[in-house]
Amino acid sequence: MNKPDVTIYKIGGSIIDDVAELTKFLALLAQADGPKILVHGGGKGASTLMRELGMQPQLVNGRRITDAATLDIVTMFYAGKTNKQVVAELQKLGVNALGLSGADGNVIKGHKRPVKDIDYGFVGDLTPVSVNNTLLESLLEAGITPVLCPIIHDGQGQLLNTNADTIASAVAVALAVEYTVTLHYCFEKNGVLHDVADDNSVIPEINSDTYAELKQYGIIAEGMLPKLENAFAALNQGVAQVIIGHALHISADLRTVLCLK
Repeated sequence: MNKPDVTIYKIGGSIIDDVAELTKFLALLAQADGPKILVHGGGKGASTLMRELGMQPQLVNGRRITDAATLDIVTMFYAGKTNKQVVAELQKLGVNALGLSGADGNVIKGHKRPVKDIDYGFVGDLTPVSVNNTLLESLLEAGITPVLCPIIHDGQGQLLNTNADTIASAVAVALAVEYTVTLHYCFEKNGVLHDVADDNSVIPEINSDTYAELKQYGIIAEGMLPKLENAFAALNQGVAQVIIGHALHISADLRTVLCLK
């Protein structure tokens, strides 16, 4: 018996910061067939707001250090302003969307990242049972498109900032038991690039071996590292396909397809 299809889109990068570009992406999403889930990052808006308030954002390997004051800012920006603007736009386009943080409906629960070499502060890590797939499946069956922001909770009243790529991967894996899942990472580039200065230098296919080589030679670095780490984690746990490409060309040939071998 074939599993039903579901597509998970993760939107981030500069697209999330540009109202016109985000609106175009959401219009394309609204036209996409079948049940879908949207996971969004925060873009640079929270960092901009922090600087305006005299705070200095800190990131290590594309991951944000989140102290208590930073958590307040990202919660307001990600779970509030960004999430609700996206939901309102989708409703305008005829998509019955429901915006959720991880605390809403207990949809994503994790734990505070342990301190090792770096203290990331109020950053959440996920476990294999973090995602409430029963709730997500109920929403999809009801014709509702969940819109998930990168704020989760620990079940003890503490909110946690979590990488949106990680959330997208975890949701894809959780739903892969009942669905044939395609995971799209959508941002402002045409895919994973050999040369970040050349948008046409797309690497069309990356497997686990070539990924190790690209990382060793520094071709894949910074914010692309967590994206690919989570993509390969998803493939190893039953997700059918992972695609990385431009948010405004989500069906284009110019993109990167990830595979295990």
